[in-house]
Amino acid sequence: MSRATLYRHRTPPLVSRPRTPRKPPPSALTEAERQQVLDLLNSPPYQDLAPAQVWARELDEGRWWCSESTMYRILRAAGQTGERRSQATHPARIKPELVADAPNQVWSWDITKLRGPDRGVWFHLYTVIDIWSRYVVGHLVAGYEDGQLAEALIADAAARERVNPDQLIVHADRGAAMTSKTVTQLLTDLRIGRSHSRPKTSNDNPYIEASFKTLKYDPTFPERFGSIQHARQHCEAFYSYYNHEHRHSGIGLHTPASVHHGTAGQIRQQRQRTLDAAWAAHPQRFGRRRPQPPHLPDRAWINKPDDNDPAHTAAAPETGLAPAQS
Repeated sequence: MSRATLYRHRTPPLVSRPRTPRKPPPSALTEAERQQVLDLLNSPPYQDLAPAQVWARELDEGRWWCSESTMYRILRAAGQTGERRSQATHPARIKPELVADAPNQVWSWDITKLRGPDRGVWFHLYTVIDIWSRYVVGHLVAGYEDGQLAEALIADAAARERVNPDQLIVHADRGAAMTSKTVTQLLTDLRIGRSHSRPKTSNDNPYIEASFKTLKYDPTFPERFGSIQHARQHCEAFYSYYNHEHRHSGIGLHTPASVHHGTAGQIRQQRQRTLDAAWAAHPQRFGRRRPQPPHLPDRAWINKPDDNDPAHTAAAPETGLAPAQS
């Protein structure tokens, strides 16, 4: 604290002086004048006009009441500056909270655009990813966005992965294809849970967005694709590399295919044996701690709930399932 504050605390004044009310400035309007301005603004000729219109019209008639900003202050004090028209109200969206501790429990899918050969020409890449293993279970490149294509992609991936009823939840944002009737009916027929992101909240679908960034930041990604066949060939080669060769930092630097098909544990044991041999041969290079390979995460979350927040269990998402699915 400052020195003056210290002395004031040591020797407080015996009698605190009451604060004198602040005097209004000489330019302030009196209460009677403020009421006259308010009555003017609420008069039938001016009640539907903005203060700027009223101020200019009165000035043209040779009358000056106050400034335009003062008119706004008077209206604000009277509670008359709100929106007159009916405003749309939207209910609060439930934050999706999904968890997976094994493959084929939670999938995430989305559509991203790829630049075509000419300006204004775009191709659409549909991608479905398993959030626990980061394994791309299906993808396709089309010339347009359509719910029937998404339906065929998800149905084909579910059949290839042999998904059982009530085993899987598919998460997506609220795009037209994601909320289409065809996709909704397919998920209902296959008894697959459905989850959607909140509007304008990209963080609710992080795994698919991260995979798109990996795709587009890859050195082999072209600035434009010459044709839809070019785009399909590139995405096929990239996702083959992504699934079987790319070491993903989010899954202990294993490949998505290794985690998805259950061989990551054996690979980690082999890595540990290699590190143990290196530690035995050169202990001075590792310090005091035995080197260990990166751990495999036991769970993957979409919006992990805060255990200290009791509100996260107050409601369930629109799928009718519990807030955190396992």
